[in-house]
Amino acid sequence: MKYAVDKKEQFVLFTLMEEKLDSTLSPQLKSELLTVHAEGYKNLILDMASVKYADSSGLSALLVGNRAFGEEGGIFILSSLQEHVLKLMKISMLDKVFKVVEDNEAAAEAVFIHEIEQGAEKDEEE
Repeated sequence: MKYAVDKKEQFVLFTLMEEKLDSTLSPQLKSELLTVHAEGYKNLILDMASVKYADSSGLSALLVGNRAFGEEGGIFILSSLQEHVLKLMKISMLDKVFKVVEDNEAAAEAVFIHEIEQGAEKDEEE
């Protein structure tokens, strides 16, 4: 699986450089996402600009990432989805589950907004 990882202060930008996200790649993607999470990062942006096709096992890998990063108040964002993948998300109603944004700039903004909201919630609890 071809990908790039760019670790920032507030989030990790994980760029998937594959055209197909299917059963051949999904186990490795799950593993890589869980590894990044285990390293202590709580926010991840998954840049899917190169992905032209995804199947149910690919969506399953994304759900694993979404659950892992959401568990501890983090955020998992899908960025730059191709039309086919976005249609699949909508048909399966996963566009209601995932935070989907247009590009990486919008994703970075969403992380910062999420961090501010999380900080406000912690202040209210105290």
